[in-house]
Amino acid sequence: MKITEDNFIVQMKKRNEKALEYVIDNYAWILKTVIKKHLFYLPDLYEECINDCLLAIWNNIYLYVPERNSFKNWIGGIAKYKSIDYLRKHLRDLENENIDDVTISVEDNSLKSVLTRELEEETEKVLNSLSQETREIFKQLYFEGKDIDELAEATGFSKSVLYNRISRGKKKIRKEMRGGH
Repeated sequence: MKITEDNFIVQMKKRNEKALEYVIDNYAWILKTVIKKHLFYLPDLYEECINDCLLAIWNNIYLYVPERNSFKNWIGGIAKYKSIDYLRKHLRDLENENIDDVTISVEDNSLKSVLTRELEEETEKVLNSLSQETREIFKQLYFEGKDIDELAEATGFSKSVLYNRISRGKKKIRKEMRGGH
């Protein structure tokens, strides 16, 4: 069977590897563009990130809903969040490096600050979809490390109200990250 623009998604859902080849041939440029935008200082990670994106597309094709997004936007979102994951991993690796093995250079510090700023901007975008009160709860819980008892005392909300807000906030963030508005 010939794979075309009209049938490649159906064929991917049927696990036809030729359909994945079609995606690589016709849509890899989107992945490369998005990944290079987010990992521009880390070209060594491009290929691995692209491979992870292709695997995510293959494993999650059943989640693609054409009525919600174009395929280009859907895979662009996958590439964006995969590259952000790679940035986070790279930053964690930088923080956990053995001090004896590290050669400190100005580029490393500027790279770390650029990557940190990008992650902060992405985090802020995600949190901006929440109400001000819920955003404050998330910041205190996830960034300041407060536990639910401390939050209840600081905000005056009961634990059940806090759990409810956190649950709804997570749901909203997931929906935003999938591209559904």
